[in-house]
Amino acid sequence: MNLIAFLIPAAHAQAAGGQPQGMGLSTLLFPVILIAIMYFLMIRPQMKRQKEHKAMLEKIKRGDEVLTNGGIAGVVIDIGDSFVTLEVAENVRIRVQKGAVGNVLPAGTLKSAV
Repeated sequence: MNLIAFLIPAAHAQAAGGQPQGMGLSTLLFPVILIAIMYFLMIRPQMKRQKEHKAMLEKIKRGDEVLTNGGIAGVVIDIGDSFVTLEVAENVRIRVQKGAVGNVLPAGTLKSAV
């Protein structure tokens, strides 16, 4: 047996006048079910999280205590269209992108952490 015969399976003759074996509704149904499962397990939850995050960013106001995705905690001093200015210590201010804000903390969290 040579290498090509091993890699390429032999073609089998089809019965005269018969339908091809394995080609039917079940063959097309499997990919559709697989796509539906992927949608409900991966895509839909991610879209829901994005929607919640966007709503949280729209509700941020001055004086809120926030935690960035990088782990920096601070108080919102100024809000722009794309950036938020945070005060992380007394007279220490940093500017981060709005999307980098991960969570809004309950009021007084930063004072109790010191």
